[in-house]
Amino acid sequence: MSKAKIAIFMGSDSDLPIMKGAADFLCEMAIPYEVHISSAHRVPEATAEFAKMAEEKGIEVLIAGAGGAAHLAGVMAAHTILPVIGVPIASGALNGVDALYATVQMPPGIPVATVAVNGAKNAAILAAQILAVKDPAIKENLRSYKEKMAQDVKKKDEKLQKLGITDYLAEKVKK
Repeated sequence: MSKAKIAIFMGSDSDLPIMKGAADFLCEMAIPYEVHISSAHRVPEATAEFAKMAEEKGIEVLIAGAGGAAHLAGVMAAHTILPVIGVPIASGALNGVDALYATVQMPPGIPVATVAVNGAKNAAILAAQILAVKDPAIKENLRSYKEKMAQDVKKKDEKLQKLGITDYLAEKVKK
């Protein structure tokens, strides 16, 4: 039995820089996860097998990122009852719009929650929110995270009010 609660999948190692955003957030929240490269087209049996066995391994949510045809999340969703969150990855001539459509347009009975193109961090936040329904520690970590976001916005507004637009932007450019 794996300690991981969330499994992050990507269709190619070229997706890793985007999908790292999910891993980074899960680390910040102290949620155990595992990461895999798989493919709905190149290793379809292995992809389906992982999805079928994920629940038995203790995985509670799957995150799947892919570009182009972006069938990874849908294939995984077809083989499990666990929540699957799809991350369309920007690639090719359509810059991720094709991946977005492929991920979000699932047939009835095979839902895939879909975040924005390259939205791996939001996929991890959504996965954490799903786990928080029954895990008070994750729920508190998420509350703290959202409160910190709110405080950061308030600080930026205070600084803007103090400096004005021109000086605020000039200072931002220096960083």
